[in-house]
Amino acid sequence: MSASDEIVWQIIGQSFCAFKIKTNKAQTFCRNEHNVTGLCNRQSCPLANSRYATVREHQNRLYLLIKTPERAHLPSKLWQRYKLPSNYSKALSMIDEKLIYWPNFLIHKCKQRLTRLTQVQTRMRRIAAEEERLGEKLVPKMAPKIRHREQARERKAEAAAKLERTIERELVERLRQGAYGDQPLNVSESIWKKVLNAMERDGEGQRDKDLDKGLDENGEEVEWSDEEDDNLENQVEYVSDIEESDEELGDLEDWLESENEDEDEDEDDDDDSEESETEKSGAKRKRGRAIKMKNKKPRQEEKEKLMLTNDLTW
Repeated sequence: MSASDEIVWQIIGQSFCAFKIKTNKAQTFCRNEHNVTGLCNRQSCPLANSRYATVREHQNRLYLLIKTPERAHLPSKLWQRYKLPSNYSKALSMIDEKLIYWPNFLIHKCKQRLTRLTQVQTRMRRIAAEEERLGEKLVPKMAPKIRHREQARERKAEAAAKLERTIERELVERLRQGAYGDQPLNVSESIWKKVLNAMERDGEGQRDKDLDKGLDENGEEVEWSDEEDDNLENQVEYVSDIEESDEELGDLEDWLESENEDEDEDEDDDDDSEESETEKSGAKRKRGRAIKMKNKKPRQEEKEKLMLTNDLTW
């Protein structure tokens, strides 16, 4: 254990670390991918130990990763990776061989991690084989808390369904007794049909023979037979032609053409009125200021009056 490792632990162990996770309990976890235990302490910290070892999974294979101080100046080659055998006993012996002079704590934790990851892989292979055999994906087992919650919901749903059926029976009974009149408007047709069938079965009511065939001995509705369908096919009816005649089509075409002509005439009138307005506005713009000429006729009339007055005076 070097001095630099101690300085790193004093900084990240007591102050801030991005991988540290604190819980409500006294235990503190570490989410660094190379942590061999998942706990935040001096021995398990991969950042505060220049000599470190762990076991990781990559593409369904297990590897032993070793970090030594000699490669600290090469970040790209900091971890030395060894591929562990698929056989569990051989993998344990390989860990003992590669970590022969290492602390017992790291050797023990690497073996524990190897055991756990081997169990996970075995279970995954078993689930995959079972899914292949069944041809469908297995649903994971629910947690006890979720299972109890779902069971409580099922019990409540069953109780609500029983309550709904009880209410329906009570309403049907009141409907049969005539508490809501002859035929309420807000009653479903299926419920009303059940009431009528029950009343007919008990002999309290009779159906109109012109509307349906009634009920048979078992209380079920009588369906139409094939013979009756054949009789219906033999009954031929003759009706008038409901399609439009040629005269009606001709009248319709004439009416549409007249409407089109009226619309064209209206459009032409609008165009003519617009052209006349534009011509008037242009003429007003071209026309200059008009100069009014003085009328000389009143002066001549005044002179003639003066001459007449002079003649009369003489």
